[in-house]
Parts: sequence; C-alpha cells; structure tokens
Amino acid sequence: MMQPFLSRAELLLGSEAMERIAHKRVILFGVGGVGSWCAESLVRSGVMYLTIVDADRVSVTNINRQLMATTLTVGQVKVEALKERLHAINPLAEITACEGVFSEDTVEDFRLEEYDYIIDAIDSLKDKALLIRRACMTQACFFSSMGAALKLDPTRIRVAEFWKVQGDPLARALRNRFKREKSFPRRKFQCVYSDELLTNQGTASAEHESPALFHKPQLNGSLAHITAIFGFTLAGLVVQDIMKDNR
Repeated sequence: MMQPFLSRAELLLGSEAMERIAHKRVILFGVGGVGSWCAESLVRSGVMYLTIVDADRVSVTNINRQLMATTLTVGQVKVEALKERLHAINPLAEITACEGVFSEDTVEDFRLEEYDYIIDAIDSLKDKALLIRRACMTQACFFSSMGAALKLDPTRIRVAEFWKVQGDPLARALRNRFKREKSFPRRKFQCVYSDELLTNQGTASAEHESPALFHKPQLNGSLAHITAIFGFTLAGLVVQDIMKDNR
C-alpha cells in the first residue's frame, strides 16, 4: 500500500513506477553538500532501500550547505545524522548508514554488485577514480557528481557523459589520471557538473574545520543552492532511469 506522503509522486509517475522505485537498491557515496540533498530527494521520491557512506562528522562550516548540518547536529557522525532525518521523512525506509570511506582497503566491503544504482558524491580524487572504475564494472546504473564548489550560477549546471564534460577541473583531473594510469572506466556514465569556475574571495579559518578536510589540497567556498541542485539532479537521474523501466 502506497504511503500517504507519496500521493503527489504517484499522481505524476503512476503506481507501477512507484512500485519499481520502492524496490530499487541504491548506494550513495559521500553525504556532504551534494550527497545529503540527493539522499533526501531519493527518499522523498519513494526509494526504500538506501545505503549512505561517509566517514566525516558534522562541523560548523557544513551548516551553510549540508542538509543534516545544524547547530544541533555539530559533532555527530554525518551518516547517522542524515539517517535520523531520512527516517523522520519515511520511518519505513531501510536506511543503512556506513561510517567509512570507499578505498582500496574497503572496496570489497560494499558489495557494489548488489545494488541497482550507485551514486558518487565523493571529494577525494583517488577514491573517486576508484569508485568510478569499480562501479563501471557492475551492472548497476552509475551517476557521478563533479565539483560543486566555486559556483554561483544555477543555470550553468548541466548533465553530460563523463568524457564530454567541459570546463570542470575535477573531471579534467580524473581523465588525466585515467590516461596516466592507462586504466579507464569500462563504460560510459552520466555526470552532473557546471562549467562555471570562480575564485575564493575570502580566506578560510581552520578553527572550525574537520581534520579530515585538510587531506584535501585546497578548501574552496560553496553555497547551498548549488550543492542542492547537484544533489537533486543526481536523484532526478535515478528516478528518470527507473521510469524507463529498462533494468
């Protein structure tokens, strides 16, 4: 029986499509500025089986752009804070929260072959490249987010096949890495990206940052309306694909 909060979604998509959405298994890597909004949209659209993966805790500087980050959740494990939020939307959803990272050491732990959809919202270049390669070895449908920082204009957010993404430094770095290592994704996949590239106008203080962030080469500014659109677009790609009823 369809849950009442999904009545508007069912009105648009139909009962058969909602049934398909409810049975798909989705795994989402990274629940920061992009991934947190993607998770919210998936659950609000009827996804019942969602695994969320992230190793970080909520920090004060996350509040400007991450769904579950509030003054009340600072210090909490991100996946646990987000799981609580998602269960407040749909208590019946099966949300699996994995506090950890996707890496060479953990890749086999995630059993990617068991999922219908794999979503990449990882920041780390090395881990992102690994996830892309491994996801493209499965039968799952795979979508990836490129860089959402240093953006302001929502009208420049696009979707394109990875090798056709233009103007995005992260996509360029990934392509260079694949070419340098002579190890390429086995198939094509769609990405959310923006060709806008601004520069930081201010300076970031380390006082309130999570220690994990300083493994990154640089901290860049970002805004909620951009990261949310990236995340919502990823979720939209999943729903659109399910509507095709091709898997």
